[in-house]
Amino acid sequence: MKFVCYSGWSQIPESANPLFAHAAQGSIFFTRQWFECLTASALEPEHSMLFACVEDEGRVMAILPLMECTGVKTWYALSHGLTPIYSLLLAEDKQGQVLECLAQSLDQFPVNGLLLEPVSKDDININRLARLLENAGYKCEYNFRQYNWIYKLQGQSFEEYMAGRPALLRNTISRKSRKLERDHGYEIRLFTEGDQVLKHMPDYHIVYNASWKQNEIWNADYQNCFIEAFARAGWSRLAILYIKDQPVAAQLWFVHHNKASIFRLAYDKAWRQYSAGSILTSFLMKYVIDTDKVDEIDFLTGNDAYKQDWMSERRECFMLSCIKSKKSASRYEKVSNFLKQFLK
Repeated sequence: MKFVCYSGWSQIPESANPLFAHAAQGSIFFTRQWFECLTASALEPEHSMLFACVEDEGRVMAILPLMECTGVKTWYALSHGLTPIYSLLLAEDKQGQVLECLAQSLDQFPVNGLLLEPVSKDDININRLARLLENAGYKCEYNFRQYNWIYKLQGQSFEEYMAGRPALLRNTISRKSRKLERDHGYEIRLFTEGDQVLKHMPDYHIVYNASWKQNEIWNADYQNCFIEAFARAGWSRLAILYIKDQPVAAQLWFVHHNKASIFRLAYDKAWRQYSAGSILTSFLMKYVIDTDKVDEIDFLTGNDAYKQDWMSERRECFMLSCIKSKKSASRYEKVSNFLKQFLK
């Protein structure tokens, strides 16, 4: 069993692919496509990827996706402002030995610490790694970073799910959809095929630029990269509400391994009185619940008040900082160092 650091995708053995596939069952944001786009488009010039891996008999058993910054002796999680969750990718067998190897090897490198975010305190693998690093002399602590709203369906249909939503939300959707249809007429179009999703992304951007989110600044190349990758893989659900062929609300969700992730939603401010965004959310909820048959719906990051109406559980995400302790020199080491200086 050995520890290896890779600084480029071409170096990573093919045996790592099953590890990405296994981790992706927990989140679409652990897929190889996500990390490839991040390293290709989102890193600052002074940052570079560094995959800390443990291998056994030619097989990659663990990957801690990191990045290093020139001139800084701290390694950071390979993440971005759009990253909703981060974790260690770990094979199912020999976990104790693998984690021991990873922790001991990290301790031997000339770095002062690790900053991993956003992580869950319930992440068993991250917790085990933190304990082993503490045994090696690190000081590890969690600091709150952000909230995450989710809903676990437990076999519910859309009708059963909506029956549990606040009466005000249900009544608003019913009343405003009737009013919008009566006043202007509207049509919702759903795109799930890769080519169709990409073809209609310009309509999504028209809505986004007319919304309250127009001043948000994100890395466009990064977004375009993973949106295309996810669309090509069949994981995207793009819904757009049109009024006389004008896009006025748009939402992009991802569905992967029975989990729906609500990535981005926006509506044209000029149509706020009709609650076009809520109408569209209801439409997509019905689709992912009754057609995709998802087990969980994830609103990703943020503690916006409206998310509580749609979700049922609020989780917390943290930054885990593990700083290497400076051990005081023994009396022998102090005397030895003094003599070395004296005899020079």
